[in-house]
Amino acid sequence: EDLRVDGRGCEDYRCAEVETDVVSNTSGSARVKLGHTDILVGVKAEMGTPKLEKPDEGYLEFFVDCSANAIPELEGRGGEELGAEIANTLYRVFSSESSVDLKSLCINPRDHCWVLYVDILLLECGGNLFDAVSIAVKAALFNTRIPKVRVLEDEEGTKEIELSDDPYDCIRLNVDNVPCIVTLSRIGYRHVVDATRQEEACSLASLLVSVTSKGNLTSMKKLGKGSLDPETIFEMMETGKRVGKSLHKALQKTLDEEESLGASRQKVGFLG
Repeated sequence: EDLRVDGRGCEDYRCAEVETDVVSNTSGSARVKLGHTDILVGVKAEMGTPKLEKPDEGYLEFFVDCSANAIPELEGRGGEELGAEIANTLYRVFSSESSVDLKSLCINPRDHCWVLYVDILLLECGGNLFDAVSIAVKAALFNTRIPKVRVLEDEEGTKEIELSDDPYDCIRLNVDNVPCIVTLSRIGYRHVVDATRQEEACSLASLLVSVTSKGNLTSMKKLGKGSLDPETIFEMMETGKRVGKSLHKALQKTLDEEESLGASRQKVGFLG
């Protein structure tokens, strides 16, 4: 009937609240509330050494922490396993070379680069964690400001790095190609997006697809004990592309509107 318990259609998301720049001691941060799911992401840019196999690129590191209140039944080991699963999924989503321009994070090939530490805190879980995390990560990366640096070389060939004193003299990441995750949960003969915890309990199999703003799929993963036949997977992929494009559009519009307010923007933070 294309009607769910809370009145939504099969391809409708719950209303999402997105706020950036909520944590002061980070290079970029964002908080996303999607129904009862509440996610906080902080990004810290620190200087590091490029990886041997990619000497002219910076890189991202993901850490996921599950608050004890988020999912009480997953306290302890269960929370750690869920955190590791989310982090591994994000590594796969961001493994596509086009997602973030990692070459722009290189300061001095083989010697210095920016490492972006992306810390994710699950404050509350009301279903559809992966999608909410990916939205929060994209918003936090959009908000990230990385200081500009100059590499100075003296007569002996020794290289020194000089950080810019001006806080507004910074580089920003291009997040146009950063994918968002769309989770499609199979319930009966239909599949739904943005499942609540009750709907997740009714679903035996889900398909996670990461979609760019142009509607391209970059990775796919199946969750759950149930099986999915090829025709169903194809249908779910098409739905994921369609829903993903509109999700990106709505998120970018919100981020642009919030940024246009500048210093006059009222911060809600954790009191709202």
